[in-house]
Amino acid sequence: MVSAVDTRITKGELRLHRGEDNLVVIYTREDAELGCRYVLDRDVITIGRDPDNDIALESDAVSRFHARIDHRGDDVTLADLSSTNGTFVNNERAPVTTRRLCKGDHIKVGDTIFKYLSGSDIETQYHEAIFKLTITDGLTEVGNAKYLPQVLGQEVPRARRHGRQLALLMMDLDYFKQVNDTYGHLAGDAVLREVAQIGRQRLRPGDTLARYGGEEFCAVLPETSVQGAVRLARELRERIEGHRFVFEGQSIQVTVSIGAAELRDGLGQSG
Repeated sequence: MVSAVDTRITKGELRLHRGEDNLVVIYTREDAELGCRYVLDRDVITIGRDPDNDIALESDAVSRFHARIDHRGDDVTLADLSSTNGTFVNNERAPVTTRRLCKGDHIKVGDTIFKYLSGSDIETQYHEAIFKLTITDGLTEVGNAKYLPQVLGQEVPRARRHGRQLALLMMDLDYFKQVNDTYGHLAGDAVLREVAQIGRQRLRPGDTLARYGGEEFCAVLPETSVQGAVRLARELRERIEGHRFVFEGQSIQVTVSIGAAELRDGLGQSG
């Protein structure tokens, strides 16, 4: 089995050769696996649910032998092994033949997402990836629940100090459990990623979007009145509910509830 080391015990213990490739777990439903890294030190490496795989994942969303990574000269390639749910690279389904991996690629196998690290600065990439895990949700790539208090801890005092407006949006996908129960958790993951993308596209560069619950998102909006936040909430709801969510050829209807509040001396006026 490929060597795996958890982030809590890698502080200097694991020595990597220059140019040695790694996979780092950046999203998983098992918190104990988050941040675990696998050294790709063999010519052929298999990933799947069966314990005989080099990287074994205990999930019913993963096929027994799901995907394979090959070293081909200077290239590292990925192939899906005709898995039930497919293998995805940067949210695109990987072919059954081969796909060349590039530094920083995200590889999704079932409900686990890996980041591919390659090059002579593996240790630097690894520590950057681990730092990003502390503030970023690996699935949606927006801020996580731990990052939100940091943002509010900066923005609330700034708004008070300069007498500026600050608003907060709270967004909850309605009946999301039904999406997971009807279409599966992988479909639910795809919906969450697209919702986050819609939010990022609409918000301004100075705004912060974070996922603070399973299907719950929060946006911190500096220099925004509660009236402006309410208008934005309505627009976001229209965009999300008007979006065509499709996973594996199935259309998924999504509805959302969004609330807005002014922040300065705690929670103020809401709409």
